[in-house]
Amino acid sequence: MNKFVKLKDVASLTVGFVGNMTKEYTSSGIAFFRSLNIKPFYIDARELLHISFDFNEKIQKSRLQEGDVVIVRTGQPGACCVIPKEYDGCNCSDLIIVRPNKEIINPYFLEAYINFMTQKQINNHQVGAIQKHFNVGSAKEMLLCLPELSIQRRCAKIVNILNRKIQVNNKVIKELESMAKTIYDYWFLQFEFPNEEGQPYKSSGGKMVWNEELGREIPEGWGVGNLYDIAQFINGLACQNYRPIDQNKKLPVIKIKEMHDGITNNIEYVRADIPEKNIINDGDILFSWSATLEVVIWTGGKGGLNQHIFKVVPKEYASYYVYMQLSAYIINFVHMAEARKTTMGHITTDHLKQSRIVLPPKEMVGTYNEKVKGFFDEIICNSKQRRELLLVRDFLFPLLMNGQVSFQD
Repeated sequence: MNKFVKLKDVASLTVGFVGNMTKEYTSSGIAFFRSLNIKPFYIDARELLHISFDFNEKIQKSRLQEGDVVIVRTGQPGACCVIPKEYDGCNCSDLIIVRPNKEIINPYFLEAYINFMTQKQINNHQVGAIQKHFNVGSAKEMLLCLPELSIQRRCAKIVNILNRKIQVNNKVIKELESMAKTIYDYWFLQFEFPNEEGQPYKSSGGKMVWNEELGREIPEGWGVGNLYDIAQFINGLACQNYRPIDQNKKLPVIKIKEMHDGITNNIEYVRADIPEKNIINDGDILFSWSATLEVVIWTGGKGGLNQHIFKVVPKEYASYYVYMQLSAYIINFVHMAEARKTTMGHITTDHLKQSRIVLPPKEMVGTYNEKVKGFFDEIICNSKQRRELLLVRDFLFPLLMNGQVSFQD
């Protein structure tokens, strides 16, 4: 029989290091996690920072062990994952560190339970006037419904099997995107697109001309423009103003969180009769212009686009080229923020109009699109399969936990 317990009764809890870290980061050393590195069920190491071995010794209270469960306090409060073996001994800030009593609760069961079952509790206990956060005191009081340890282990095993398949899909997607990017860089950044003889243009002596506006050479016949020349940028709605009246006629709201994680059980909804321009479908290009600067090809099904995200609609330029060009250009917006020594709050239409890009002939863009179409077809296929696996995982866990679905070894 399942029993209700508080998290503090089955685990010890503390919080990651609190203090000024500006001077402590190093180019290598001990991995140091922040909120942005912790996603539901996995660690995002793309912006992982490091600290020295000496500093890691000084802040032992926040040192992580294999099997710890870490919960995000700010940013995406409640997202959590288990610390794997390769990160044993690392450190963190602004995270709740949960060290489960493994004789009572399985860490991977706890990870799944928090990600699936406690989000309402977490949302109800967020505090802070400016930036909402979830604190360790509220985490200690979090209620859990625990089955027997043997059932916990089996629930965790099934979730982990599905998560491994999801990770395989993610790896395939990244490899395919890398292949498409390699061709894009070769053609449109290094100007080594095939000439009439099928040879690399620039290294085969293709004519280059100096462009004063860009301050560099570009292939003869190419132009210069801005991001608005290749696409239309349609901002999302303030979806809270369009709540559903008829529950049978509604669409999931796609916010920045959904861009990353897809549609979950905690999704909000908007009326289905919002303007067509604010409805998104599989294959649409989305660009989050506030806080997180990111471009994705959406594969989460039909939805209503929330504000802070542009739907990018290609004009006379092929879609995959537009996606790659915008993805490549984002680093310029990041550098702009760094030069001003401020946080880039958002990208405005003026920023897009002030951008400067090389405009290749449309025929060449079409050729590129045909060359990478197979890659993106596979990306979209794997992304849809990942979405289906996520839905199965999220649907199965509470049923397994409550005995509504039986186990078979």
